[in-house]
Amino acid sequence: MSRFETVPSVRDGLRNVNYLADEGIAGVVFLADRLQKPILVEGPAGTGKTQLAKSVAELTGARLIRLQCYEGLDESKALYEWNYKKQLLRIQAERKSENWADIHDDIFSEEFLLTRPLLEAIRATDPVVLLIDEVDRVEVETEALLLELLSEYQVSIPEMGTVQARQIPLVFLTSNNTRELSEALKRRCLFLHIDYPDMDREKEIVLAKVEGITENLADQIARIVRSIRQLELKKAPSVSETIDWARTLMLLNIDSIDAQVAKDTLHILLKYQSDIAKAAKELSTTSK
Repeated sequence: MSRFETVPSVRDGLRNVNYLADEGIAGVVFLADRLQKPILVEGPAGTGKTQLAKSVAELTGARLIRLQCYEGLDESKALYEWNYKKQLLRIQAERKSENWADIHDDIFSEEFLLTRPLLEAIRATDPVVLLIDEVDRVEVETEALLLELLSEYQVSIPEMGTVQARQIPLVFLTSNNTRELSEALKRRCLFLHIDYPDMDREKEIVLAKVEGITENLADQIARIVRSIRQLELKKAPSVSETIDWARTLMLLNIDSIDAQVAKDTLHILLKYQSDIAKAAKELSTTSK
């Protein structure tokens, strides 16, 4: 059963949960549902990739299952592992038994299986959105763990056999482009690139996310952030940092931004001193 009727229904539904999607984003989400394919979402950090998965889960009333990727992630943390202590206790309890085959079948059963996010998403009977966050942080070898799940929606457990999906989850993989992902993984996914929003859309995001902010202040924030992003920075301000800056200005009861106010609060937008200095110099120049 399809989750969405049309592309506009996806866009409007996401807007209702405060995620301002353009036609491209809404179109890929719609196709992922109809084609039953995962979405690989790439783009700079802080542009709303993770939030897209969260918002789709909220929109559809699905349970969000999240696998946060990191260097060294392995099968035992991503898919499943066996409860070795419990298995050992069972073996010790049955040590007088002469039938090892029965003991083996017993300890590699459901009772001893510890599910992790990927297997949990496959076994779920309720609607699920599976978020595999920052997949570019894992090693190339670890990507192989994902391939069977992403293409067949199943997981093979040598001791138990193949676990087929009880329902097809919506799957989002996010990447900040810290390394090139394998062709095998990309081939299994629909591709979506989310970049920094244009000025008008960022203003709209600020208005939607920051309660009580005026249109004039939101406009000033979007313009200043856009000018700062055009500088050569170690890390450009993300959309989430734009929202944090807007909330900071609201807490300080500031309704109009001058060069001094901007410079005094740049540490909310930027996280490197060299970037702050560069942006402060730019603001001083443009205010003259």
